Amino acid sequence: MTDAGHTGGQRAATGQFAGRRIVVTGGSRGLGEHIVRLLLSEGARVATCARKPEPLEALRSSLDVPTALFTRTLDVSAPELLERFVEEAASALGGLDGVVACAGGARGRGITEATAEDWAATWELNVGHVVRLIAVATPHLRAAGGGSIVVVASVSGWKPGPQAQYGSAKAAQIHMVSSLARELATDGIRVNAVSPGSMLIPGKRWDRMRREDPSAFDRFRTEFPGRELVRPEEVADAIAFLLSDQSRAVTGINLPVDKGQNAPTPEGY
Repeated sequence: MTDAGHTGGQRAATGQFAGRRIVVTGGSRGLGEHIVRLLLSEGARVATCARKPEPLEALRSSLDVPTALFTRTLDVSAPELLERFVEEAASALGGLDGVVACAGGARGRGITEATAEDWAATWELNVGHVVRLIAVATPHLRAAGGGSIVVVASVSGWKPGPQAQYGSAKAAQIHMVSSLARELATDGIRVNAVSPGSMLIPGKRWDRMRREDPSAFDRFRTEFPGRELVRPEEVADAIAFLLSDQSRAVTGINLPVDKGQNAPTPEGY
């Protein structure tokens, strides 16, 4: 694990999250990067982690925002490393007011090909990571008088498609949110999920399809009533809403941000 505690720009923090201290897992690329940049631009102090140091360093070096960024390089599914990161982040930021569980992914193929290790790895990355993140962050949120937790789930959590290990893990996340929202409500802690649809992220699956197989991409676009895939900025906006005081009466929900998407993959369901 490599360590990097970083301070951002020199101006006083302003914006709707000024003074807020927020942990975001998986914040160096894609949706996670958009979340981190948005929160920083609105005055938050942010701690984030990723598996490789280079994207974190690239993110840090590109920032021109009036706040602090704290980073660690780690695998969120590795025992104890995630817990240590959260404790160090809370210490560096002076506490925690919000948490975003964004890290996720899948291993393996179909049911006859995926191994028990594929299933275990997919569940640990999605479900285990979220459980441990919330467990270690909760005392810090309690100490701050409450806070907001947002879990990045997926439309695959209730619109079935391949592969089952990923969809079932995302379904577990959604159920977990509804349960923990009740458990933590007396502490003033809100827990919600956001379920993105298929996002058009540069260099990722759908962007590659768009460039390499335009006809297949056009067919996939028909799964969206407006014929447009979701942009990560749109999902980040929804997450920021659930972290903000504007959603203070909202807890235990799963908010789809999918532009009305039908099947979650070109293979249908």
